[in-house]
This record gives sequence, structure tokens and C-alpha cells, in this order.
Amino acid sequence: MEQPSPLYLQLLGETARIEWRELEKFFARGVLLHVTRELDLVSVAEAMASDASQQVAAWLAGGLLERMSADTAADYASRSPSLWAVVVSPWVLVQERPA
Repeated sequence: MEQPSPLYLQLLGETARIEWRELEKFFARGVLLHVTRELDLVSVAEAMASDASQQVAAWLAGGLLERMSADTAADYASRSPSLWAVVVSPWVLVQERPA
């Protein structure tokens, strides 16, 4: 098994559980990205931070990474699910985790 990179470990340490109400301002600014459960949140953050544009483009094209939609935001606001987030400036990446 390959060892995680120092960047991965740094981003992992910056990842935290967060409530939707704390993310609403980032949604309003248009800087909130939704990462599907099929991907590792920290791996996506690492790819974005290291400018792996082809990989990020593939995730975007496949719908695995997307700007947070109003429908998803409304769903999160109504359910208050378990969310994890990490910042890769200017973006905030968020992923729903099983409760």
C-alpha cells in the first residue's frame, strides 16, 4: 500500500465535521463544492491543491465533483446530515458521510 503524501496528511488534518448552517455563507458566495461519496474527500482536495487539472476535470465531467446545487443545499438544510469539509482556497469541499 502506498504511503499518503505529506500534502494528503496536511489536508486530512485540516478536514473537520461541520454543520450545514456554517457552510451556508460559502454556498451563497458560490465557492462550495460537493464531493460524492464515491470519492475520498481528501484525495479530491489533494488533486485540487496540486493542480491535477485533468483528474479534477474528469470528476467534474462525471458528476462526482460539482458546485453545490440549490437542491442539494435545500436537502442539507432540511436534514442536517453529517458533513465533512476541507478548504482548498478559494473552494470549500464538502461531503456527506454516513451517520
